[in-house]
Order: sequence, then structure tokens, then C-alpha cells
Amino acid sequence: MHTVKAAVRKLYVGREPSSVRFRYGLILFDLSTILFFIATAHLPHGRLLTALSVVIGLLILCDFSARLWIARQKREFLTRIYTIADIIVILSLLLDPFLTQSLAFLRILRGLRLIHSYHLLHDLRRDSQFFRTHEDAIVAAVNLLVFIFLTTMAVLVFFIPPGSRETPYIDALYFTMATLTTTGFGDITLPTPAGKLFSVFVMVVGVALFVRLAQAIFSPQKVRYRCPDCGLFRHDPDAVHCKHCGGLLNIETGGAG
Repeated sequence: MHTVKAAVRKLYVGREPSSVRFRYGLILFDLSTILFFIATAHLPHGRLLTALSVVIGLLILCDFSARLWIARQKREFLTRIYTIADIIVILSLLLDPFLTQSLAFLRILRGLRLIHSYHLLHDLRRDSQFFRTHEDAIVAAVNLLVFIFLTTMAVLVFFIPPGSRETPYIDALYFTMATLTTTGFGDITLPTPAGKLFSVFVMVVGVALFVRLAQAIFSPQKVRYRCPDCGLFRHDPDAVHCKHCGGLLNIETGGAG
């Protein structure tokens, strides 16, 4: 059993090419499940979608169990936000065959899988030179996308009554984007005091995330590399010396194209 555990840990944290390929496979799986949940959130679940939900739930459960098994600090692992989100997603998937019409809204909780994106960023930072070079822009884009779809979930669950619209998820996403960009078409609004306060929250946070994304795209890119002398960990991709202390750096780079 110890040998099996070592092999699993090697797949998840090892530097070998096979381990890196395995983790990229997990990244593609995670991205696929996120897109699947977004695309099917507003669709009625027949036998096919229910079966797919259970299969995906079992696969995510296997991945979750493996990560928990090899975790050195299991209590810390279980208290991380993306871990809690995954537990909720797994339960909503495995219980799909038992969700009655009145409980179908619980499928919206699968959108919490978006929070797992931040764990994917950790894997990419370790394995991808491209990600390390463009990390600011990628992280800003992920922050914006997660905010958009989690806000859409909140609108759908708390402000759109079941059966009141033909395409509730699309309407919730449309309202979120119109509010977030301050376009304000006004054809879909939240007239209650709570809805108005929520709209204000979406505007303020959304604009801030848009500005952050623009800054990340148009500002000079930085890479993470901790200076051995002073600890500064953000530098120009082709830096040879630390701008803070002048210490010699050894940043891995492909050089100018």
C-alpha cells in the first residue's frame, strides 16, 4: 500500500514527464467538467444527463480521494475553499437521480466547480512556462470569469423564481453581464431592495475586476522567481539582476524570439 501511495503522489506532484502529462490531463478534465456544468445548468435532466452527472461525480470523487490520501496535512486540505466546493459538487452529482423537480435547483451548485480553477492555476504555475510569463493576465481573467458565473448562479437561485422564464440561466447570465459592464439595458432587472443592493455589488466588483484585467494585459509582464538574497518574487522575464537588491537571478527563459 505504501508503494501505491508513493506512485499516486508521484503522479500528482512529481516532475517526471509522465506526471506532468497526467496533471495536464486532469486540467483538461476539470475544464471540461466546468464547461459541461455551465452548458447544462438550465437544461432538463433526462436519463442521459443524469447518467453523465453520476459518472462525472464518480471521477471527481476518485480525484478528490487521491488528493486527500496523499495530503500531508489532511485537516488543512479539507478546510480549503476549493475542497469544500468540490465536496458540494460531488454530492450534487451523485444525488442527481434523486433530485425531484422541487430540488432541481440544487444542480446550480455544480457551478462551484469554478472555484477549482484556482487549484488549476497552482498546477499551471508549477508546470507551464507560458503561464508563469503571463500569470497576471491569466489570473485576472480567471477571477473575472469565476465572478461572472458565480454571480449568475446567485441571480438564478435567489432572484429568478422557478418556472418564471423559459431560459432562466441565460437570462441570469445576461443580467449579470449587463449589470457588470454598467450597460444597463433595463429589460431584466431585480426590483426588490435586496436585488438593487445586489446589482450595486455586481457593478462595483465587476468594474474593479475589468480594470484589473486591463491592467494585467497592457502592463509589462512579470514572472514569479524568488530572489535568493532579498526575497523579491516578481521580476521581468529576462531579468539577470534583482531590481531591489542587485542580486544575481537565474530565471528560466527562452530568450527573445
